[in-house]
Amino acid sequence: MQELFRRDFQSQPISAQATQILQHSKEIDEKIQQAASEFPIAKMNKIDLAILRLATYELTVEKKEPPKVIIDEAIELAKEFGNDTSPAFINGVLQKIVQS
Repeated sequence: MQELFRRDFQSQPISAQATQILQHSKEIDEKIQQAASEFPIAKMNKIDLAILRLATYELTVEKKEPPKVIIDEAIELAKEFGNDTSPAFINGVLQKIVQS
């Protein structure tokens, strides 16, 4: 998540997982935008967007963990790194992605 966030501000080497996420960024961002249609991606909090990208990748591409585990981890990241509304926002968007 931190590498995805940092990537928005500076160019530097990133891990293999972050590279994979970025390779799927178009489809990931489309899923996020569909689930959060009232919030354009360009206007989303960068931390929230990095968390959503990571979790959406894990939910839709990687599929190694159950959705509940991925969503719970994303909410914990939002509590630690996001603002007061981040956990609820992240939860709502990811729930919609899982349901779609």
